[in-house]
Amino acid sequence: MNPRLDEPPDGEHRRRPAAVQPGEDGFDEFYHAHYRQLTAQMYAYTGDLAQAQDLAQDAFCRAFARWDKVIRYDDPVAWLRRVAWNLATSRWRRMRTAHAFLQRQRVEHVPGPSPDRVLLATALTRLPAKYRRAVVLHHLADLSVAEIAAQEGVAEGTVKSWLHRGRLALASQLADLRGENHG
Repeated sequence: MNPRLDEPPDGEHRRRPAAVQPGEDGFDEFYHAHYRQLTAQMYAYTGDLAQAQDLAQDAFCRAFARWDKVIRYDDPVAWLRRVAWNLATSRWRRMRTAHAFLQRQRVEHVPGPSPDRVLLATALTRLPAKYRRAVVLHHLADLSVAEIAAQEGVAEGTVKSWLHRGRLALASQLADLRGENHG
């Protein structure tokens, strides 16, 4: 059954809280006189009837808990409306915060590697380990020949030789791989 704007949710209009008797201090009449109007205002504000009914119910619950004080206000309806608006704003803020949190938790989808990058990675895996390390450290990690030599514990001439041989082997591997993919 769809909720209706003119009646409280779950048949509340037929049930009375045990602590409230008809006419007791006027809360029952206050509730019935203003529920529909407050729900309509909250519905216009939120665009969601179920949420509007919840907000109206929450506001009336707060009014009931303070009824001795609320009834003495110059305009108890204005107080009730303000409470409902504040509740709606609080819900909106919580939802916005939760949404922002969920956005940060989502996995970002990035495009896959380009065909050239796949070919390069494949060609690099086919090089001998010492050549591959020298090429990667020099061209990707931007280390100088001297820095690679110090890291690998070899002479600078050895690193230069590895780089030269690594580049030649890499060029040959790339040519072979391109031929396999196009032929």
